[in-house]
Amino acid sequence: MTSADPVPEVHPAPAAPTIASSGGSMLSDEGSTTGIDAEVLKRTLHRYLQKHRAALVAKLDGLAERQARWPVTPTGTNVLGLVKHVAGVQAMYFGEVFGRPLPDPPAWLESEDGDDMYATLDETLDDVVAFHHRSAAHADATIEALDLDARGVVPWWPEDRRRVSLHRILVHMGYETARHAGHADIVREMLDGLAGDGDGNLAEKTPDEWVLWREHLVDVAERSGLRDLGA
Repeated sequence: MTSADPVPEVHPAPAAPTIASSGGSMLSDEGSTTGIDAEVLKRTLHRYLQKHRAALVAKLDGLAERQARWPVTPTGTNVLGLVKHVAGVQAMYFGEVFGRPLPDPPAWLESEDGDDMYATLDETLDDVVAFHHRSAAHADATIEALDLDARGVVPWWPEDRRRVSLHRILVHMGYETARHAGHADIVREMLDGLAGDGDGNLAEKTPDEWVLWREHLVDVAERSGLRDLGA
C-alpha cells in the first residue's frame, strides 16, 4: 500500500472459535484467590492498570486539536476518541457496577451511538483529558475502598455472567486499557511518527535507520507476494 491507495472498505473480521472472539463477559468463571495474598494481587493489578492508563493519555501529548481527532483507520479510530472511550468505560465498570456511580456523569456515558469514540465540537482536548483524570480518580477510590472479592453487577453483560468481583473487573479493565493504549500507539505513529511509551521496548534506531528498516520490510513483503504469484 502507498499513501495514494484508497481507504479500504471496512470488513468485520469473521468470528473465530477462540476465547478472543467470545466477548469480555466470557473470559472467566471467576475462580478464587485462595493461596494468594489478596492485597499484593490487588496492588499488582492496580499498578498495571495505572501504567496502561498513563501510556494511553500520554499519546495526546504535543498533539493539536485537529491531530488528536484525526481518524487514521476506515473505522475512524483517533487518539482523543480512544482516551474518551476508556475514560467512560472505566467510569462505568468501577462506578455503576459496584453501586458507586460517578457524580455528575456526562450525558454521552449512557449512549450506544458511538458518542464515546470521538470528541464533539463542544468538547476540547483538555475537556476529555480532565474527564479521564476524574474517571481515573473515581476508579482508584473504588479499588482502594473494596476488597478483591467485593461483589458487583454488570447490567450490560449476559444474565448468567453479570455478577462479578472487583478482581474480575480489575483484570477486565487492565485488558481493555492496554488494548486501546496499543491502538493509540499505532495511531500516533501514523500521525507524526512518535512511537513507544519510553519504557525501553522500542528498538533504538535513528530516523534514517527506521526508514531503511521499513524499506527492508516492504522489500520482503513484495518478494513474498511475487513468490505467491509463482514469479
